[in-house]
Amino acid sequence: MTTAATVRTDERIQRDVLDELAWDAQAQPNEIGVRVADGVVALTGRVDGYPRKWAARRCALRVRGVRAVADDVEVRLPGEAGRTDAEIAVAAARVLEWDSFVPAERLDVTVSKGWVMLRGEVEFGWQRRTAEWELRRLRGVRGVTNLVGVRPATRPDVGRTRRDLQRAMRRGIGTQRVTVEVDGDTAVLAGVVRSWWERDEAERTAWSADGVRAVRDRLVVGG
Repeated sequence: MTTAATVRTDERIQRDVLDELAWDAQAQPNEIGVRVADGVVALTGRVDGYPRKWAARRCALRVRGVRAVADDVEVRLPGEAGRTDAEIAVAAARVLEWDSFVPAERLDVTVSKGWVMLRGEVEFGWQRRTAEWELRRLRGVRGVTNLVGVRPATRPDVGRTRRDLQRAMRRGIGTQRVTVEVDGDTAVLAGVVRSWWERDEAERTAWSADGVRAVRDRLVVGG
């Protein structure tokens, strides 16, 4: 049962988000504004790179009581330090090739005005996430659109995959409130998690299962 002691006010959430931004060395707190209404955090301002924009969003999602984040932070690159699209494309190709867990030969990268478009197919969902994460960190990148498809080599054993995922959820986030169903090659997550971090961890775990081609996230962030 929710009590007055467990309810977090918008003012408290705002202070905590600001503190989290100041604590995280990857963020740029002096350039970011924070507003909160009914647990929804709105981030505004400018940063000098996409990694800082992503870091600010992660900071807000880590704070207890946050229901959602509206990210309106603008990426504005320093005038002379910005990379051309061709330079970003070369750097993107190299960083994917250097990551031994990413099948770079199956991926295609295009860049337009600093925005990276990623296409192709991989065998595992975690490879798709890893490729996107590598590109987000590149200097000069304003954003990433991930259109990579997941095509497993084999179809999952539905019963075994469900059991293995349920156990993995309990090991990883330590809760039995997340239930897993497997519909063909799709993992369906339902239940309640305590934070956005737990929700992301549950989804990451589901994408790591053999044979899973899609993840349907029906999780609710609650107390």
